[in-house]
Amino acid sequence: MTMPAFAEEIGSRLPSAGEKDAANQLRKIIAAHAAGDAKLRLLEEGDKTPTEITLTPAMSQLLMELLRHIGKGDAVTLVPISQMLTTQQAADVLNVSRPYLISLLDRKEIAHTLVGRHRRVRAEDLFAYKRERDGQRSKALDDLAATDAELF
Repeated sequence: MTMPAFAEEIGSRLPSAGEKDAANQLRKIIAAHAAGDAKLRLLEEGDKTPTEITLTPAMSQLLMELLRHIGKGDAVTLVPISQMLTTQQAADVLNVSRPYLISLLDRKEIAHTLVGRHRRVRAEDLFAYKRERDGQRSKALDDLAATDAELF
């Protein structure tokens, strides 16, 4: 699968100050109209008639999340849910080391397939594991906070 040239360019580096400013400005515009279906009118240089695009609330939320990261200066990579990831890519998503990820695969905590000798992880399976892990962490923190509150 190939990425568009712009996606490769922005995904391989941190956004510039101008890109951060543009992302923050666009995020504010979309946020102001995110409750219902928002209509964007784009006017390309030389065109006399704008192109109209309707953004559903779900699409608006997704774009605002992406723009929030770019506006903060984060490098962003989009991963299609059906994409197969290498172990290094999967480890990067989870923010863990590659050897630790491989131990998760060996313990069958995350489903994977073998392509030759190489393990591949479906993005969908990885994100399901991440949601479950994050939920367990959140519950553990809530339990810890409740225990702490009882001591005071």
